[in-house]
Amino acid sequence: MGEGPRRRALSFLLFIACIWLSVALSRSQGTTSSPDDVAVMRKLATLLSPPGWSAQGDPCKPAWRFVNCEDGRVVSINLASKGLTGSLPGDLNKLSNLRVLQLQRNAIKGPLPSLAKLSNLQELYLDGNHFTFIPPDFFSGLTSLQSLSLDDNSFAPWTIPNDLTQSTNLADFSASNASISGSIPSFLGELPNLQSLRLSYNNLTGELPASFASSNIQSLILNNQLSATKLAGSLDVLSSMTQITQVWLHANSFTGPIPDLSKCDSLFDLQLRDNVLTGVVSSVFSLGSLKNISLGNNLLQGPFPTFADGIKVDADRMTNNKFCNPKPGPCDPRVMVLLSVAQGFGYPAKLATAWEGNDPCNSWTFVSCDPKGNIIGLTLGKQNLSGTISPDIANITTLTRLFLNDNSLTGPVPDSLTHLTRLQTLDASNNNLSGRIPAFEDHVSLNLSGNPLIGKELPSGGGGSGSGATNGDVLPDGSGNKTSSFATKWIIMIVIIAVFVVVVVSILIYVRKRMKSRGDQSPLIKPRVGKIEVASSNGNGALISEPTSHGSSGHTDVQVVESGRMIFSIHVLRRVTNNFSEDYVVGRGGFGVVYKGVLQDGTQIAIKRMESSVVSSKGLTEFQSEIDVLTKVRHRHLVSLTGHCAEANERLLVYEYMPQGTLGQHLFEWRELGYEPLTWKQRITIALDVARGVEYLHSLAQTCFIHRDLKPSNILLTDDMRGKVSDFGLVKLAPDGKFSVETRLAGTFGYLAPEYCATGRVTTKADVYSFGVILMEIIAGRKVLDESQPDERTHLVTWLRRVMINKENMLKALDPSLNPDEETFASICTVAELAGHCTARDPFQRPDMGHAVNTLAPLVEQWRPTSPAHEDDDGGSSSFHMSLSQAVERWQANEGTSLTGDLLYSRAGNSQTSMEPSAFPHSFASNNAR
Repeated sequence: MGEGPRRRALSFLLFIACIWLSVALSRSQGTTSSPDDVAVMRKLATLLSPPGWSAQGDPCKPAWRFVNCEDGRVVSINLASKGLTGSLPGDLNKLSNLRVLQLQRNAIKGPLPSLAKLSNLQELYLDGNHFTFIPPDFFSGLTSLQSLSLDDNSFAPWTIPNDLTQSTNLADFSASNASISGSIPSFLGELPNLQSLRLSYNNLTGELPASFASSNIQSLILNNQLSATKLAGSLDVLSSMTQITQVWLHANSFTGPIPDLSKCDSLFDLQLRDNVLTGVVSSVFSLGSLKNISLGNNLLQGPFPTFADGIKVDADRMTNNKFCNPKPGPCDPRVMVLLSVAQGFGYPAKLATAWEGNDPCNSWTFVSCDPKGNIIGLTLGKQNLSGTISPDIANITTLTRLFLNDNSLTGPVPDSLTHLTRLQTLDASNNNLSGRIPAFEDHVSLNLSGNPLIGKELPSGGGGSGSGATNGDVLPDGSGNKTSSFATKWIIMIVIIAVFVVVVVSILIYVRKRMKSRGDQSPLIKPRVGKIEVASSNGNGALISEPTSHGSSGHTDVQVVESGRMIFSIHVLRRVTNNFSEDYVVGRGGFGVVYKGVLQDGTQIAIKRMESSVVSSKGLTEFQSEIDVLTKVRHRHLVSLTGHCAEANERLLVYEYMPQGTLGQHLFEWRELGYEPLTWKQRITIALDVARGVEYLHSLAQTCFIHRDLKPSNILLTDDMRGKVSDFGLVKLAPDGKFSVETRLAGTFGYLAPEYCATGRVTTKADVYSFGVILMEIIAGRKVLDESQPDERTHLVTWLRRVMINKENMLKALDPSLNPDEETFASICTVAELAGHCTARDPFQRPDMGHAVNTLAPLVEQWRPTSPAHEDDDGGSSSFHMSLSQAVERWQANEGTSLTGDLLYSRAGNSQTSMEPSAFPHSFASNNAR
């Protein structure tokens, strides 16, 4: 073939290839949406009316707001906190490619539809609604489920179904205040990836499953059961949960001693108050990881515990136990001997109640003493005792009478009792004692009748300190038979071998399953490493906040499974930020640098990385403080944590990405960043959001917290321009009953209350002062300290307080972008007056945050926009003609507690640096005079 024909043939082939490629591309771009998905989504649009949805449109062409599609299939729906009402369609499970469904914190009602066979579903958030019923097959076939939240719904009573065993990838299960009854199913401890279990404020009964001992659960939140008997039994299973980091079991009916937790070296939060726990407190306080502990209102005995520095304790209620002394110090030796006797019986509550104080001879029930204070009698017959007879009874060397009759004691009679030289009477009749009878002196009156096994051989290895007969021994009753003993030996050996074989096979099967399950595990979650967290007030005054609060508006916490509060590995965070590339930086602050990242599932996150130069005791304290606070408080207007990473020298906090940035950027940098100036409606709505968040910290959370660093750069904005308070590294706990707390001066210059600068003592009124400064910045549109202004205007607070004396001058002080009409100006003056009260020099003249909320809320409701262009908060035409009352109803419906699913964190650059101004001039206070 010649050169010409060869070229023509090649050109023809290239032409055909181009046509084929064009057809393929056109087909791929014109992918048809699934008819099932379209039908279901149209029903959902009709029933819920989400903003931007159409009952006639195609949800994927183009994708509706809050909906993501792939290849014409709906893969995620995020309608969290949209003020939605209505119900869900019954055929929701036809969205067979759905991976994420977020409907939390709305007002959706009616029964839940079955989600059976949604095998791709990974994240399901339904908390904070008004759902009434869970269908029996709801969990069937959810094989990919990782996070599940059902908190705060008014379900009809239900039990956790066995279908949940199919969700082997489940890592976070939260169903607090969800009407669950029955016992905790054993299979929850067998789910290989389960790390966080939160079932507080339900009607659960029974004991902790034994399967928890071999589980991967790190955060166990089961407090405040509402059933009559609550959760009960012993806590022994905790000693085997060596990976546990957080235990909230308070306000239940658990009994017995606190188990040995010395191997739980990651445990930092232990809440056991308001139970019926007994026994001596020992190993708990040797844990170096422990930060918070609550043991009040139990029956704990022995010496008052000594707490290591840095452990937060509900000290005021610790005295509501049965310690021998009301403060640390040794107990009387006789007390300790009797407690060792009680240990053999399992520290029964009856003895803990009867044996109180540090003198056993002073009205201790069941104890008799001679005039010299020597214990001579223990009368414990017919007291429903179980357990064993402690050999430590032999340490009561003056004992003459011991009555243990008519109980349910097991095991042998200890040989050590034969050493009691003064013993005259021992009555242990009508129990279940076994083993050979020790050789007591002839003068001891011994009654062991009613014990069918007494005088017979113990099982293999039995005996303890009062060891039983060995194989071939002749028992006191003369019934020994060496032939039968030899046969018994072989039977026992065969049984032991058989049991050993079964155990080995079971272990091999278990290890194989674990290896398989771990091979499928998400790389974002590292079991048994680090700490999780975990929630709001239950009104009992404890140090640590509850995971669920009946008093708050909407769910609190607890938490509510958000995107999971995971422990991220450093290699994952490096990958999603291209090894912390400068191209991914979205902000810088005193803590470090904030990066934007995108996870494999498309979730946008913000990563706050501590600079290596601040990885010091102070920096690590702030890092831990941020985690500690955000695991104890939950509110819609407080930023929540998605996860964290603490590997080697790296310390990182992970939040969801917040594309709207900070209030400071919108107030002071809007021109440079290309933003539209904030309207007055947006400003007072954000101010109200901040006030509600800080009010929660001060008075609605179970414990009073003081933020200490309120400023516009620490107020983050959601997509719909709602405010969230962030940066909890300087938060200070305010103990109950204390007016002020003495602390090292910290915060940001210009926002610090004058009395805090002058005395170093901080109260909640310091936050009120900072909030007043923020209100002034919102009004004036300028920073609190501005060196570009004339000297008399440099300090905004001092200048604006003078200006506010005359309303005519107020117009000159306003942000020029506001251009208010008469009604808006009246609203501005009201806010200015509130700002003046909040920044009063005398803290006693400042209102509390509740007053600020009450002042701002009516302004948000009454205000009317002057420009229709600003009426649509969401930027879509669907809300353009919405009445103000409807908008207010939507805002009010959005109020409540905050979940990680709402957190959008970004561009956290501080225009003013957070610092610890240890040398602030005391004259600063004078600058804030009226």
